[in-house]
Amino acid sequence: MAILWIDKMAVDSRGEGDAVLMVHGLGGSINAWTPLLPALARHRSVRVELPGAARSRHAHAVADDGPNRGQLSMAVFADSLIHICAALGITRAHFVGHSMGTIVCQHVAVKAPGLVRSLALFGALSEPYTAMREGMVQRAAVARSQGMFGIADGISEYALSASSFESQPVTVAFVRECIAAQHAEGFARNCIALAEAQAARTELISCPVLVVNGDEDRVTPLSGARALADKLSGARVEVLNRCGHWPMLERPQECQRLLRDFLLHVR
Repeated sequence: MAILWIDKMAVDSRGEGDAVLMVHGLGGSINAWTPLLPALARHRSVRVELPGAARSRHAHAVADDGPNRGQLSMAVFADSLIHICAALGITRAHFVGHSMGTIVCQHVAVKAPGLVRSLALFGALSEPYTAMREGMVQRAAVARSQGMFGIADGISEYALSASSFESQPVTVAFVRECIAAQHAEGFARNCIALAEAQAARTELISCPVLVVNGDEDRVTPLSGARALADKLSGARVEVLNRCGHWPMLERPQECQRLLRDFLLHVR
């Protein structure tokens, strides 16, 4: 199916079956999830680009004359996903998130628990640590003053594993290009939203949860992912060796297997 536009947000919806809604991280796009689509052959995959990101840079939530005056937040993102589900007639879905998207998915699970059938969180965290918050504010300033190319180089070099740099040049190129193509102001507003993000009330999340992290993830370290899983009842943690912060790109076949098996056993 071609890209749909819902409140100027880009949405790719395809297939039939139980819905799986996929939420990218900072600097991501719909295409960050392409490697996992083979695991969803029996599902309806719904890939969303958050307000300010990629093709959604003109989303209504980014408008300075809108109700949020262009200020993005986890609450705005969560409301946007809930609205997309309503527009598509989705009343229950599995939510899959990456990085910042994992925080957004947790907030949806708290705000609309009946909508969220399960959570699969790749490169997971509950909220940014102090240094990360400070880094996001600085990154927003750089995006606004210098554009995206230097940021793209820095993120790709820091976020991917040594193994990926050695053996997966296409993955390295994709991450760099995905970030470089972001709209600078939209990216900056996403950075500020992440800098100000607060943890969702995990004690209110009761759905099945899968957490997948790379053992070389420096952006959302494994210790933070485990700490999050400890707060989520019955969460299962899977660790991918020689993998950085983009597991679905760095270890696609393993991520396909983990996601397929997880969805198969969710009741």
